[in-house]
Amino acid sequence: MSEHERATLAGGCFWCVEAAFEELAGVTSVTSGYAGGHVANPTYEEVCSETTGHAEVVQVEYDPEEIGYADLLRVFFTIHDPTTLNRQGPDVGESYRSAIFYQDDAQREIAEEFVAELEAEGAYDDPIVTEIEPLEAFYEAEEYHQDYYAKNPGDGYCQFNADPKIAKVREKFADEVTHEARTTDD
Repeated sequence: MSEHERATLAGGCFWCVEAAFEELAGVTSVTSGYAGGHVANPTYEEVCSETTGHAEVVQVEYDPEEIGYADLLRVFFTIHDPTTLNRQGPDVGESYRSAIFYQDDAQREIAEEFVAELEAEGAYDDPIVTEIEPLEAFYEAEEYHQDYYAKNPGDGYCQFNADPKIAKVREKFADEVTHEARTTDD
């Protein structure tokens, strides 16, 4: 039995990113939180004030025998726009930046190579602005943010912003979506 690994990614509102990654087979948990700032144990209100330097992130725990780090990055770059600086959809500010917080040198190398390949392919019309930096600390977000989409599927914000991400995952990564996600009718 393999040990689980973690990927920490920032791609806008953590509610929406969390919901998309929870669709994938091999993902054992997704936790919303904060990373990349200079204040210990920030609150949501502090992060939203744009004074802590944190990004809203998800920490994806996964079984590397079922899904790889590069596979997670493929999904990540499909469900958000890595070319907009400090913005994802209606959410604007440093806390909504695109970032990969790597756990070790292996993740750093994979992330750097992945971004270089996307740029070489001309995958986007604009330059990729995704930050790649070491994970110094991860702070779990408040309980009401955890599994927000699952608990609030009728929320207008989620319907407008999370539903398209989930649809992309189900369409583009159908072979990697859990059976439960495929049969769930939201």
